[in-house]
Amino acid sequence: MKIKITQYKWEGSWGPFKINVPCGECNVSEGVIKDLLENDFRDDKDRIYFETKPWLNNWWKIILKGAWHAPIILVNKKLVFQGKVIDRGLLGYHIRKELVKGYKISENANVVFSKEKCGFCVKAKNLLKEKKVEFEERDIIKNPLYAHQVFYLTKQFFPAGKPVTTPQIWLRGKYVGGADELEKFLAQTPVSSPKSSNRP
Repeated sequence: MKIKITQYKWEGSWGPFKINVPCGECNVSEGVIKDLLENDFRDDKDRIYFETKPWLNNWWKIILKGAWHAPIILVNKKLVFQGKVIDRGLLGYHIRKELVKGYKISENANVVFSKEKCGFCVKAKNLLKEKKVEFEERDIIKNPLYAHQVFYLTKQFFPAGKPVTTPQIWLRGKYVGGADELEKFLAQTPVSSPKSSNRP
């Protein structure tokens, strides 16, 4: 999934009108966005494009999106923030939400979504190790993108109102379930595939 982030800054011109007063919040927001992409999304830099545009030259376009107060931030043409310095965490949330759209576990991948101090996660990993099944572990607490992935992937398997628990396991790209489902699956089906990771 390609991500396009657009920031409209308080600058530009329209007919006889021109903005001459710089916007401090716009400049800070631009710095926050660049730092976020450089540090939190460095592995996704080929899929995320950031651009800045002058507000006054484009006022009629962005007003149609409900935006009027620079700095204005759009992610894939959707308004996510305006009027103040961008919230780093909020922008990261919207980027990850877009990154996981259409995401699938590759067909040869063995993946365990887990978290620390989770007894069922330990059980699942031990079961796989006993069977000499190599897998990729994705900690949904330490990496927010993994959390977005697991919720996106499992929503079709969990009825509304039922919480998603850990671990959530895929073997050879197929959804297995939690630790108990894994135990039953391994008792019936031989599994052996190389460790494989894939990105959204």
